[in-house]
Amino acid sequence: MRHRKAGNKLGRNPSHRRALLRNLVTSVVVEDRVETTLAKAKAVRPLVEKMITLGKRGDVHARRQAAAFLMTPDSVSRLFATVAPRYGGRNGGYLRIVRTGFRQGDGGEKAMIELLGAETELSEKAQKRAEVREKKREEMQKAMAEQGAGPDENVPADGE
Repeated sequence: MRHRKAGNKLGRNPSHRRALLRNLVTSVVVEDRVETTLAKAKAVRPLVEKMITLGKRGDVHARRQAAAFLMTPDSVSRLFATVAPRYGGRNGGYLRIVRTGFRQGDGGEKAMIELLGAETELSEKAQKRAEVREKKREEMQKAMAEQGAGPDENVPADGE
């Protein structure tokens, strides 16, 4: 019986499960939105909320606790500088889990876990990505046009 045993095992041993959840929390803090399975999203939600609460506290001890759990120093600085101040007036409920369908290979239910209020940053990132993609496309078309329009240097012009 699993009476009073909180948390999903996610089909992993304890060290693998802890590493998986730490990686997911770090990704959510850094990226604002992560697509994973529904069970993992539900398991990672309380951990992300705890990290944001540490970020809202903002003292040295909270920073050290967050650094002990998160995987990269960049994620710690982003948590305290960008993510936590966004939720200054909110007591909990920092995340949204949206079901996105089923995985093609095994039929596992996918979900997107995202921070509330991150829509503006995510749309800016998408717009920058689209601009970079368009610029690369233009450069590629220009290079193709130069190759196709210019004479071939390897072949002599007078047929020698």
